[in-house]
Amino acid sequence: MARTAKTVLVVVAVVLVALLGGFLWGAAGKSTIDRALQRSELRNELLEAHGSVLRARVDLYNTNFGEASRHLEEARGAAGRAAQRLEGLQRPDEIKQLQSALGSIDEAQRLSGKLDLTASARAADAARAIEAAMDATAKP
Repeated sequence: MARTAKTVLVVVAVVLVALLGGFLWGAAGKSTIDRALQRSELRNELLEAHGSVLRARVDLYNTNFGEASRHLEEARGAAGRAAQRLEGLQRPDEIKQLQSALGSIDEAQRLSGKLDLTASARAADAARAIEAAMDATAKP
């Protein structure tokens, strides 16, 4: 009977070690996948912000200030989400670039509201700052 109890304990211990090993092995790859997913979502938000700024520039060129303002608002939202994601990833340099872009977006929208064509220059500044943030986030 003592031998059977020892055998059962050994089997239980082996099963527990195997389960723990499997859990640790699975968890090791998950963090890499999670980081890749976060970077992919960040890149998507930056591309959305950049695209909205470029659409706003086209609208400003065509003197469609209302649509330009709407696109700048979309860009502000996407850039704000990207900035929050960057804070979670602890990327202060890229956050500064996005804050610069957000400032340029705000200025472009303000000028657009005044029907001022120099809003396009501010939108161009925002596009360049977003591009710089995209380039920086492409590096691990």
